[in-house]
Amino acid sequence: MSCADCSNAAKEAREVVAAVGSEPEKVIPLLQEIQKRHGYLSQELIETVAEEINLPVSRLYGVATFYSQFRFHPIGKHLIKVCKGTACHVAGAEKVYSIISEDLGVVEGETTEDGLFTLESVACLGCCSLAPVVMIDDNIYGKLSPAKMGKILKEYADGK
Repeated sequence: MSCADCSNAAKEAREVVAAVGSEPEKVIPLLQEIQKRHGYLSQELIETVAEEINLPVSRLYGVATFYSQFRFHPIGKHLIKVCKGTACHVAGAEKVYSIISEDLGVVEGETTEDGLFTLESVACLGCCSLAPVVMIDDNIYGKLSPAKMGKILKEYADGK
């Protein structure tokens, strides 16, 4: 990391801490603020925020790795979450997941080479009556079939 990167990370760490607070019980909101700004938790910002609030880096990583809401790598323009809860599983979520994975050429946690899509599976999206369900960004798609899912992916790929 260059000195310019160091000073940018330090400046941003100070901004994050100023916005959220520096108390030890603010670790989760601090991590959420970093991720909100960048879409993921960068090593540089975790380290500089830890230094800024005088906590061990391991404390921040311990919290960040415990909660599934945090990610350590940039995500694609569109985040696809496939529900694999019981209702969705029974209704065919695995077939929907397979068509997404095949069409995009990625598996769980990967981002397409063009940076357009990231694929994740989740335990439940809370839309059981619409099973199987997929969430793309903030949009919910339910009662899906592989064919419907293929059409939806094409719309996003074409710039929906």
